Amino acid sequence: MRPRNIASWVVAILLLGCADMTSTQQRTMSGAAIGTAGGALIGAIGGNTAMGAVIGAAAGATGGYIWDQHKKSEQRAYEQGVEEGKASAATQ
Repeated sequence: MRPRNIASWVVAILLLGCADMTSTQQRTMSGAAIGTAGGALIGAIGGNTAMGAVIGAAAGATGGYIWDQHKKSEQRAYEQGVEEGKASAATQ
């Protein structure tokens, strides 16, 4: 197989593995994956790729979880506004 085909299969398998996850799990895992890549890159520059990857994964997972909580808060505020708008329109 060509490297491009192999990469396509790997991406497809990884995406299918996320199908049963909640949005919190998906965002936390995405943050960890991005953090791992970034941390490994910075760690390679600094001379310790593994340590950079571990620190990056922890920071990324934390960031992904915080982002998820922020998005859920936005969604709750939106839904509350919609309900208040419906109630206001019904009383007029």
